[in-house]
Amino acid sequence: MNGSVGIVKTEYAEFDVELQLESGRLLGPVTLAYETYGTLNAERSNAILVTHAWTGDAHAAGRYHEDDRKSGWWDDMIGPGKVLDTERYFVVCSNVIGSCKGSTGPTSINPRTDKPYNLAFPVVMVRDMVRAQKLLVDRLGLPSLLTVIGGSMGAMQALEWGILYPEMVRSIIPIAGTGRTSPMSISLNAVARQAIFNDPMWKKGNYRPEHPPADGLALARAVGHISFLSDASMHLKFGRRFSARDGMFDFFGQFEVERYLEYNGASFVERFDTNAFLYLAKALDLYDAAWNFDGLEDALDHLRCPSLWFAFTSDWLYPPQQTEQVTEILARLGKSVAYHLIDSDYGHDSFLVEPEKFTPFIVAFLDRLG
Repeated sequence: MNGSVGIVKTEYAEFDVELQLESGRLLGPVTLAYETYGTLNAERSNAILVTHAWTGDAHAAGRYHEDDRKSGWWDDMIGPGKVLDTERYFVVCSNVIGSCKGSTGPTSINPRTDKPYNLAFPVVMVRDMVRAQKLLVDRLGLPSLLTVIGGSMGAMQALEWGILYPEMVRSIIPIAGTGRTSPMSISLNAVARQAIFNDPMWKKGNYRPEHPPADGLALARAVGHISFLSDASMHLKFGRRFSARDGMFDFFGQFEVERYLEYNGASFVERFDTNAFLYLAKALDLYDAAWNFDGLEDALDHLRCPSLWFAFTSDWLYPPQQTEQVTEILARLGKSVAYHLIDSDYGHDSFLVEPEKFTPFIVAFLDRLG
């Protein structure tokens, strides 16, 4: 019977360094929130790094206490007998810099002012997130990573790990990712940004935490959430059902899908910081694996390890052809690459909603690595 990792605790690693960012700016000191599951073997060769998506965090599995009703965001994947079997693997998940979930970000105290960074926080790229994670991996004494696995923004981090640290990474598993963010994805984030900027409570990033630009952030989240779904999944979940509490001809009456977006946005405001949302959106927009290389092919030629890629038929945020562009280049370069297009109606969120459709490929892939 597949089980839970049980009660877990988020740890915090502090680094008295100045991390040089891709922008040229320095960030330091740096704190990374992280969790670990399973046991590192004597050879220190069974470590797996899990990388999270846009508004994710380090809490990938388990629960914080016995009465905790919400388990980690990838609890279905991590644990004894599960895909990332904690009886075989030592699993690490860290929160990215730029976030508000324990790692250094715009809500952190700026040591130069003793006040929160807010918009004084430097722009970070996915590559910067990975360089910060490398500090943690070294601190944990991990000479290599069996694999780096993640979905969406996590897929971008996995690819960056393979490119930046080919001597350490023995494989990567990017899921529902892309080699560079498309104009359409950037435009959706632009609309989300404007929703926040137009909220008078935003105050150019200098809002009080107890009075955030709630309306703007909720609307921004709704824009993002729509892109995570698909037409088919909306039909399955909501159809054209009108809210039972509203009259159809009430001017402000809502369809069920509208109420869902409203509820999702309101709950998001309670758990995520607005400026952190903006910084991470900027990192997504800037993502291009070819950055500072002589094109995408040059960047991908640095990858030395086997890679296993997944895309989903109904994903219109990072559609299959974007993954295929990368895998085709890797194949042309003679790299060890495998790709699976998974049939799913759940859009970009397919990797969270229907993991059973692709996890057997992951298990087989990891088994072959030894």
